[in-house]
Amino acid sequence: MNRLQNKRLLLGVSGSIAAYKSADLVRRLRDSGADVRVVMTAGAHRFITPLTLQALSGHPVRDELFDAAAEAAMGHIELARWADAVLVAPASADFLARLANGRADDLLAALCLATDAPLAVAPAMNRLMWANRATRDNCDRLAARGVRLFGPDLGVQACGETGEGRMVEPEALIAALAALFATGRLQDRRVLVSAGPTREPIDPVRYLSNRSSGKMGFAVAEAAAEAGAAVTLVSGPVSLATPQGVERVDVETAQEMYDAIVTRAAQCDVFISAAAVADYRPLEVAAGKIKKRTAPTTLALAPTPDILASVARLERRPFTVGFAAETERLLEHAGAKLQAKAVDMVAANLVGPGLGFDADDNELEVIWSEGGARLQRASKRRLARDLIDVIAERLHAKGTTEDSR
Repeated sequence: MNRLQNKRLLLGVSGSIAAYKSADLVRRLRDSGADVRVVMTAGAHRFITPLTLQALSGHPVRDELFDAAAEAAMGHIELARWADAVLVAPASADFLARLANGRADDLLAALCLATDAPLAVAPAMNRLMWANRATRDNCDRLAARGVRLFGPDLGVQACGETGEGRMVEPEALIAALAALFATGRLQDRRVLVSAGPTREPIDPVRYLSNRSSGKMGFAVAEAAAEAGAAVTLVSGPVSLATPQGVERVDVETAQEMYDAIVTRAAQCDVFISAAAVADYRPLEVAAGKIKKRTAPTTLALAPTPDILASVARLERRPFTVGFAAETERLLEHAGAKLQAKAVDMVAANLVGPGLGFDADDNELEVIWSEGGARLQRASKRRLARDLIDVIAERLHAKGTTEDSR
């Protein structure tokens, strides 16, 4: 499974002779399917040109904290939020010292402080600089804060000496980056996810539906697969590629989605209902196209099957998670859904400009009977990984409680 496919990776390049390897690293990351943006320090310009990295990444290279055009929209914050992961390679002794001390005196350092994405550094320096107590203390402080250190390697250095301090080779860095997304939190679990809208035909050319791009459900399926689960994704009609390692079942109507899910749910450990299922279907479907009339027309509707409640009522039910998209009184409506559907968890979000349907970003209020968690605004793919972490934690807690009875 290529865990870097479609990932948003921010590569920082600091002032080290190993910066020449950054060009190969960008190329390999792109070959792995990642979207790569590059940020350089002033020192990095001494070793490699921005034009090289721009040509390889396909995006302009950023290097100015006070770039008037970009910062008018708080560009450094947007970049920090955009990233699924941040890697600084090479990370010089100076950059490690500034990062350890919380400095924000250039764009790259500020980004590292402003992101909540996984942050990794690949040290590159002379062997004595690496062995110096000050450098090692800085690295210990960074590691204690959750910064991942990739390397350094042992070998011949640019200065002609041999020792520890070489930047890890690009191929190994890619493997280490991919491992950041392989949490194993749902290892050997079976997860069923629904996504997208359903379409309830009115006639051969018209249908009732909900506004849903399917992005959140697909992101959840991808995150569950990254966490080690065997994932089946039941999707309504969307224009999205199937996440790697995920089995996909395509449906169109609510009844088809109901049949596909209920027949599989009892064999799963977790069911995550992220689909925007139509609540009603036309009572009758016209055989031919209904012609437009000037007089008002009445369309008789019947309720569609309640998929979430049906799964929650199964004798051998999985850990069941519902979604609630609301326009007002978010927690009140989410709590009512938790009780009415008798599910284990509800992930609720407000829909509106820039959030929810059709958008790339979202934020969630996740509630369960004993408590809840707020997942701050982020890309849906980042948010999906945070949600899977919460689900895995609650699933483990539920299993521990049941085992103790």
